[in-house]
Amino acid sequence: MSTDSPVNSPEKSEVTVGKRVRNLLVVIVAIALSVALVLGLRTETSSTSLAQLDKQSTPLDVALTNDKPSLMEFYANWCTVCQKMAPDMAELEKQYGDRINFVMLNVDNTKWLPEMLKYRVDGIPHFIFLGKKGDILVQAIGDLPRTIMAGNLEALAVGSPLPYTQATGAASKFSAPVAPEGNEDDPRAHGNS
Repeated sequence: MSTDSPVNSPEKSEVTVGKRVRNLLVVIVAIALSVALVLGLRTETSSTSLAQLDKQSTPLDVALTNDKPSLMEFYANWCTVCQKMAPDMAELEKQYGDRINFVMLNVDNTKWLPEMLKYRVDGIPHFIFLGKKGDILVQAIGDLPRTIMAGNLEALAVGSPLPYTQATGAASKFSAPVAPEGNEDDPRAHGNS
């Protein structure tokens, strides 16, 4: 019998080592991709969406009757500015939610048409800062820096005058449908019946 069997040959040994190294590399890459995927999904789900903000917002009727000041936001799911501001708004709600009502009104829902007309919503996001009795203090439209929103919310929470009353940023255009002719309640009618 020969002492050089095919199983123990140097060529077979090198092939086996090569396969093991390749398999080890495949396993390492698979683990790395799995970890990246899990972390990516975790990051994706931690991002705040407009739907989440709407779901956790204070209903308008409650906000107008609970003796707390309110921040009312008119938004739309398709509004890129609204989407961009959502994480900041979620943080501000965490910070001030115990002292201020956060109300979300989707302009694509015709239920809010009377409010859109009342507050003359023509760009979104459209923010309305309301006092404890529902009185309009300030309106702001568009992409506002978090510091400006926080400054106004802090003042609103303590009942002080709002420091940023002329704030306007980039907005998505929106045109609320005008109420049928002859409707005297339409603020856009300007007394023309």
